[in-house]
Amino acid sequence: MSVITTRRGLLTGLTALSLAAPALARTPSHVVVVGGGFGGVAVARALVRNGLAVTLVEPSPRYVTCPSSNAVIAGLMPISAITFDYEGVRRSGVSVVHDTVVAIEPDARRVALAGGQHLAYDRLVVSAGIGLRFDAIPGYDEAASATIPHAWKAGAQTALLARQLDAMEDGGLVALTVPALPYRCPPGPYERASLIAHYLKTRKPRSKVIILDAKDSFSKQPLFQSAWTKLYPDHLEWVPLAKGGRLEAVDPTARTLRAEAGLFRPAVLNMIPPQTAPALCRATGLTNVSGWCPVDPITFESTLRPGLHVIGDAAAAGAMPKSAFSAYTQAQVCAQAVTDLLAGRAPVEPRLINVCYSLAAPEYGFSISGVYQPEWDRLVTVPGSDGLSPEDAPPDVRMREAALGRAWYDGMMRALFG
Repeated sequence: MSVITTRRGLLTGLTALSLAAPALARTPSHVVVVGGGFGGVAVARALVRNGLAVTLVEPSPRYVTCPSSNAVIAGLMPISAITFDYEGVRRSGVSVVHDTVVAIEPDARRVALAGGQHLAYDRLVVSAGIGLRFDAIPGYDEAASATIPHAWKAGAQTALLARQLDAMEDGGLVALTVPALPYRCPPGPYERASLIAHYLKTRKPRSKVIILDAKDSFSKQPLFQSAWTKLYPDHLEWVPLAKGGRLEAVDPTARTLRAEAGLFRPAVLNMIPPQTAPALCRATGLTNVSGWCPVDPITFESTLRPGLHVIGDAAAAGAMPKSAFSAYTQAQVCAQAVTDLLAGRAPVEPRLINVCYSLAAPEYGFSISGVYQPEWDRLVTVPGSDGLSPEDAPPDVRMREAALGRAWYDGMMRALFG
């Protein structure tokens, strides 16, 4: 862990979107970045801008975004609209290697790839997303996800769930299970349920979606529930923990699930399992008993493995949620910290921001935002900085926020992959 003295005295009001650093005068140090999603691409591009040599390792030649994947599931856009290649990343100066990191060797300062190659590094940034806990739900394993999708990693699973909804006869029940926190994108399951309800209302009006939830409260709850009352009184039901929403088991062969509320036989079943840091993080010793990776809140350097940084969903980032924009802003902070550490400078204490847009219908959007700062060993919300769309907003405001959400996505994709 990087120890920074007099942290409050170093605070300069920097935000994650306004970081800059002079190019290094000496031969560029080499940074390896593991994972080509929001955090990985953002940190790689920022490090190149700072004058470092960067290799990004990502198994897939194309990236399918989790943001906007719920719209694909609900038939509002094709999956091609959320699929990107890495040519723009290469043009920015990042060396992109499509391979899988099978081992991180901190003592040797190198990573081993499935293809047999080893990449040496001066610093390593891991932005590998999440691992799904297929051991957490009796009856549901990775093999079962081939027919009962989780769709919590976008791509083939997204397309599978969309096809199942399309094939379902009118009058069918869609069941969506939601785990306890923490998991990727806290409001994501409720946006998905909302857009599925919109799909059912407009195309299969005798059908219904039911949410079986392992919690009694969730992100943006008043906004979602207000939307459900207005838009989907006959097409969406939420069953919280207190009313039996906790999932107990699933039978993939019979396509049934048992919750505390009873036995369900849905026509379409979307299981979102509990989550943890990826297996690579666990194997490298980056995780603690929580299953996530503790990090220094100023540098995102692992508190367990010096020289390794973890950003995005796998990081235990205190109050900061596991979201795409969180990963992006953490990437900017981490890139600056890595640049400073390699140049022998003390990293400056940052402030980080997160904004998250959700859709309850194609033209019905709302958002949540927050600003975060280090406090000892974690990130905390800056008092008074958190914001939530008003509950009583008129339709034109909801339409404007839906448009802002689309603009955010388009701008982010240009910044990352353009």
